[in-house]
Amino acid sequence: MIHHNPFLSLSLSVGDITQKGYEKKRGKLLAPYIPQIQGVDPSLQIEHRIQTSSQVAPPGSKQNKPRAANSRDECFRSDLHTEAVQAALAKYKERKMPMPSKRRSVLVQSSVEACTPPDTSSASEDEGSLRRQGRIASSSPYQAHPSVEHWFNRVIQGSSTSSSASSTSSHPGGRPHHATNTTSASAATVLADLMAHTQLDNHSAPPDVTGLSERSVHAEHPQVASVRGLPRGYTHTSVMETVDGVPVNSRVSSKIQQLLNTLKRPKRPPLREFFVDDFEELLDDPNQPKPEGGEMRPLNGEPLGVVTNWPPSLLASLQRWGTTQPKSPCLTALDNASKPIYTLTYGKLWTRSQKLAYTLLNKLSTRNEPLLRPGDRVALVFPNNDPVMFMVAFYGCLLAELVPVPIEVPLTRKDAGSQQVGFLLGSCGVTLALTTDACQKGLPKAQTGEVVTFKGWPRLLWFVTDGKHVVKPPKDWHPPIRDASNEIAYIEYKTSKEGSTMGITVSHSAMLAHCHVLTQACGYTEGEIITNVLDFKRDAGLWHGVLTSVMNRMHVISIPYSLMKVNPLSWIQKVHTYKGSISSCDAFLNVFQARGLRPEVICPCASSSEAMTVAIRRPPEMGVPPPGKAVLSMSGLSYGVIRVDTEEKLSVLTVQDVGQVMPGALVCVIRVEGTPYLCRTDEVGEICVSSSSTGISYYGLPGMTKNVFETIPVTSSGAPISDRPFTRTSLLGFIGPDNLVFVVGKMDGLMVVSGRRHNADDVVATALAVEPMKFVYRGRIAVFSVSVLHDERIVVVAEQRPDASEEDSFQWMSRVLQAIDSIHQAGVYCLALVPANTLPKAPLGGIHISETKQRFLEGALHPCNVLMCPHTCVTNLPKPRQKQPEVGPASMIVGNLVAGKRIAQACGRDVSQLEDNDQDVLQWRAQATPDHPLFLLLNAKGTVANTASCVQLHKRAERVAVALMERGRLNTGDHVALVYPPGVDLIATFYGCLYAGCVPVTVRPPHPQNLATTLPTVKMIVEVSKSVCILTTQAIMKLLKSKEAAAAVDIKTWPLILDTDDLPRKRIPQIYKPPTPEMLAYLDFSVSTTGILAGVKMSHAATSALCRSIKLQCELYPSRQIAICLDPYCGLGFALWCLCSVYSGHQSILVPPLELETNPSLWLSAVSQFKVRVTFCSYSVMEMCTKGLGSQTEALRLRNVNLSCVRTCMVVAEERPRITLTQSFSKIFKDLGLSSRAVSTTFGCRVNVAICLQGTSGPDPTTVYLDMRALRHDRVRLVERGSPHSLPLTESGKILPGVKVIIANTETKGPLGDSHLGEIWVSSPHNATGYYTVYGEEALHADHFSTRLSFGDTQTLWARTGYLGFLRRTELTDASGERHDALYVVGSLDETLELRGMRYHPTDIETSVIRSHKSIAECAVFTWTNLLVVVVELEGSEQEALDLVALVTNVVLEEHYLIVGVVVVVDPGVIPINSRGEKQRMHLRDGFLADQLDPIYVAYNM
Repeated sequence: MIHHNPFLSLSLSVGDITQKGYEKKRGKLLAPYIPQIQGVDPSLQIEHRIQTSSQVAPPGSKQNKPRAANSRDECFRSDLHTEAVQAALAKYKERKMPMPSKRRSVLVQSSVEACTPPDTSSASEDEGSLRRQGRIASSSPYQAHPSVEHWFNRVIQGSSTSSSASSTSSHPGGRPHHATNTTSASAATVLADLMAHTQLDNHSAPPDVTGLSERSVHAEHPQVASVRGLPRGYTHTSVMETVDGVPVNSRVSSKIQQLLNTLKRPKRPPLREFFVDDFEELLDDPNQPKPEGGEMRPLNGEPLGVVTNWPPSLLASLQRWGTTQPKSPCLTALDNASKPIYTLTYGKLWTRSQKLAYTLLNKLSTRNEPLLRPGDRVALVFPNNDPVMFMVAFYGCLLAELVPVPIEVPLTRKDAGSQQVGFLLGSCGVTLALTTDACQKGLPKAQTGEVVTFKGWPRLLWFVTDGKHVVKPPKDWHPPIRDASNEIAYIEYKTSKEGSTMGITVSHSAMLAHCHVLTQACGYTEGEIITNVLDFKRDAGLWHGVLTSVMNRMHVISIPYSLMKVNPLSWIQKVHTYKGSISSCDAFLNVFQARGLRPEVICPCASSSEAMTVAIRRPPEMGVPPPGKAVLSMSGLSYGVIRVDTEEKLSVLTVQDVGQVMPGALVCVIRVEGTPYLCRTDEVGEICVSSSSTGISYYGLPGMTKNVFETIPVTSSGAPISDRPFTRTSLLGFIGPDNLVFVVGKMDGLMVVSGRRHNADDVVATALAVEPMKFVYRGRIAVFSVSVLHDERIVVVAEQRPDASEEDSFQWMSRVLQAIDSIHQAGVYCLALVPANTLPKAPLGGIHISETKQRFLEGALHPCNVLMCPHTCVTNLPKPRQKQPEVGPASMIVGNLVAGKRIAQACGRDVSQLEDNDQDVLQWRAQATPDHPLFLLLNAKGTVANTASCVQLHKRAERVAVALMERGRLNTGDHVALVYPPGVDLIATFYGCLYAGCVPVTVRPPHPQNLATTLPTVKMIVEVSKSVCILTTQAIMKLLKSKEAAAAVDIKTWPLILDTDDLPRKRIPQIYKPPTPEMLAYLDFSVSTTGILAGVKMSHAATSALCRSIKLQCELYPSRQIAICLDPYCGLGFALWCLCSVYSGHQSILVPPLELETNPSLWLSAVSQFKVRVTFCSYSVMEMCTKGLGSQTEALRLRNVNLSCVRTCMVVAEERPRITLTQSFSKIFKDLGLSSRAVSTTFGCRVNVAICLQGTSGPDPTTVYLDMRALRHDRVRLVERGSPHSLPLTESGKILPGVKVIIANTETKGPLGDSHLGEIWVSSPHNATGYYTVYGEEALHADHFSTRLSFGDTQTLWARTGYLGFLRRTELTDASGERHDALYVVGSLDETLELRGMRYHPTDIETSVIRSHKSIAECAVFTWTNLLVVVVELEGSEQEALDLVALVTNVVLEEHYLIVGVVVVVDPGVIPINSRGEKQRMHLRDGFLADQLDPIYVAYNM
């Protein structure tokens, strides 16, 4: 069942086109298909590929075999008329699809060698075969393209235009941004149905700094307009809005709009959703055709004739002709100029093979032991242009009773599939390889001059079989000529669909029987001439041209494949010269009938490596029925059913028969999967053969051998049809009228998509019918399927011509999608174009399919164009979730009680009995312990840059207070912005403000190299906090008033700026004391990950309660030292840096995180040097250490860095713990003595900056594993470690003293039970008292900071954190002896994505994406109008950019059941990250929509 593609109604032209232009273009496109050239047969122009055999073109009576067995071309048997495809395409109206956007440097292949100029490519073995439009062979390859020079110049010019001009300076703790101008509002196109990104309705909306001047979301308070600043180079005029207040930019958004329009089109009639979450199975389509015929009867070939003087073995025959007819010609080899170079006579073949046999057995030894014994396997490595040496080596091995294993010549160490060939040689125990002198010279060599050992190959001894290396046997030596037995004669290699290489063993008796069968079926007679164009090392080329020919003393003219490519008529000319007779099929016949070709001599055949020749059309003189032709319905075939159709229909396949079953064979057709039941007469199945002339096993693979060579077909009742085992041929087909065998495909090319079978070759034929010559190389198209989300998905890869423009290729791709959809009713999952000549080649030219598939899955194809269509062809997603009506809060509690579950509630140690006097701690310390050191600030070199004792800090604070009152004339309660780098000045000015009765606001200073992005945030905090004065250093003061600053903000509106560098020594007359502890102490501003700037109010009481909780949890006393590597501007980082030391009296070693950029080991060295027991850091610091020091632990140890002193290292965070990062940090620094138990995380948020913190005592943090699928439905389901879809979650430290936590339902506000997912609510003395907003509209925030439960304990006031999580009672005990309650944080509610009715946490999707390819450095996801947008940073060459598109789409589908809408590939450092190491996804989203990311590539998935 396939969804109809929206392409059905699209045309996908790129750029608008007028009717006249359209007609003109259409005329041009259809021109090649309308016969126009006088005097040339139309079929020469069109060159229909008509159905020949499945694999080889036929040996006919008395003749040769054209076309290589594995050449791609004869696979496009189907007479899938180009007209049919054109007609299908004509049904589509011209409509637009968004074309991917690409950076110029990616368009251009930088090296000229990577491109082949037009039409000189060796990329396609078909390029030279019958050329279109009667141009049978143009004298110069450049004739057709006068534009080659132009093309060449274009490559050269293009390669210099790499766009690395974008600015990439970074601001503190940030990553580079590209600030480019946004287009003016007039250019904005209005997008339909956009979702404004609304906050949760019951959360208030603090000011937002994403640069969206979005209208207030809260309708009930229309007068409140949240302040929204405009960072990143926006000026007020350039912000654009759409209906919903989301800014847009014309280019990106119009593309997204096109994409939405494309996706909104009605697909086929809606399908029933046929999946439950666990993907049980695809249900059958009730309308699908079912086979109706009776059960087929096995078919017998005619009996094998008795020949009177038939030799007892093939070698007996060689001996006979070699001695009785030594002058008779055996094999003539041609060179590339089609001149005969050498004719081997039967006498020469006999004597040379004897010499070689004698040499192999007697002259090769190791340690006085003969190297080879009879029965050993020997590799034959001969080039395709030297059949003579091959034939001598092959028969030499047979005479020496060795087993030849012919393989292809390896060209480089990394040939496609070479490793698999090595595996075959290793499993066959091959130690010797025979080759020619010329070939041995051409093999890659190691320094020693030896042939290199190829990847995955065993060590081989190379032996050259040319005359000078072999010796003449003594007179009395004769090779043993035994009767044919079941011993192995030779091993033929075969590559499976997955790319593994197997060796098929053929016994002496089967080899002899096969020669007998072919002689009878083809009517070969002694001494006749045959031409061979096939590969003589395997398959029909070997069977006819090396084995059967010797049996009948025939003369073989061997035409090298390379000559065929240069001059396709060569073999026909040879046939003419040597008076042989010829073969091929209809198209061929049409052309050459006029030259005297008789139609009846064309004899197609079907063969497979396992069963050898399966069927062959007999020469007419044998009195056989006339050839058959069937026109079959493609749709029927896809269900495995034969339905005859008419040729006028578009989706039909025309097949010719491949003749009759071989003499002496029994053939039947069995079901493809499961038990080998016989098929019905109108059903397609796998053809099986039972005869004495098939292969006997896969060498060394008994399991697979049993399955393939020993199949026992059974009737519907389960009875075996014969006691003889059958061999599966891997050919799909049926037995038609007159007992003719029809082949419709190969198992290797079979793709089962949504329960329907499609044949890769048929899809290739369809793609080729879409005017291919303009854009891609014919014969260089690979089609295969990959398994994604419980089904196969079709992938088409083609080589693009270097002269095809971006638009042309995109249009061609779009048309191919339509054609395949129309003709096969199958959606293509991915269509990729790669540069010319870059696909891995099979030995004889074609494409190495399994290697191409491997590269696609590994992200190593490096396409230059990609079109993914997951929206149209993934029809098996689980049903979207329907939200059930919520259970009321009361029933919830009753339910939990009945189930014996406790309500999820937990609290830290009780602190209500403790008295507290924080009012003048600093003053008191300055008197009690004046010289006790409180702070030590380190610089990048690790030396002490600044210190402060209690009295020094007190005195500095006094000076600041005096300056505020005298110079600033500030009043009590005024707000003061402190803009300082991390250091002691910041701390001193903070206390100076408190001394003066002012309210301090700490602000991160702007980054001098990145004012455009960092200064607007500073300006905004100053304005929103209503600061009347800015305290700062002289250097920053200059910066704030500089010309550069004026370009980013309006510098005239700064409030009073005071610098505190040289303040006079004055004492303050009186230190301010707040009248009540509830008075405001300071404001804490921070930008959330959703881009909201939120300032919270901290009272004096809350401030001291916070310090007290941290002191108790970490056991902090004046004798302690702690190291802090955090930003000191907000949250817990600010509290630890500025407040805790003064409160508890311990010494803080301050390490500014920015210094780690120049010296990553600074923090850890300090921890070691000062023997610190407790240390705090952020995720970004931890990441800098793991990335920067991962490989340097040895060097650090030599510098005596020892971390065994650390008891607790806490990561300060406002998110779910990042387990992978903390674990890799612990693992890396274990070598330096870091205890595995030391690292833990903290958790805080805006309403309470410190809820959990591991501290120094208590049980270690526990880890649980959640089922990710349940989590999407807001359920917690615990699973075992390592189970599929499991997500590890660690508790975020222990709940702080004085803190109570409860889990509440986000909708009903009722309490939830243990291990239930809900919003984390917190109640504690150090909760913030509210948001600080401009208008002080309290009603908005009352809900946020003082909420009551709707049921149960309705008295307590709680603050809502805005984070989802759950509480779980563990088996561990707390210090108090109580059972320990663990709090697990899942993620912020604001960040979650609601898609398909389910809730996703961006970090889960991002983790999957980062794992999908080694070059993805970082990733961020967000939604845009219900489309999932994935932004990935590419660490690697830009050529890899397009590899990521498919891998990202695959992994998100596979692991999250989501279809990615847009994939954006950007440079490293584009995803903005804040000082806490959190991704700013909303900033990124705005940058993307305003077209400011300068992406390498943007792919719009269809």
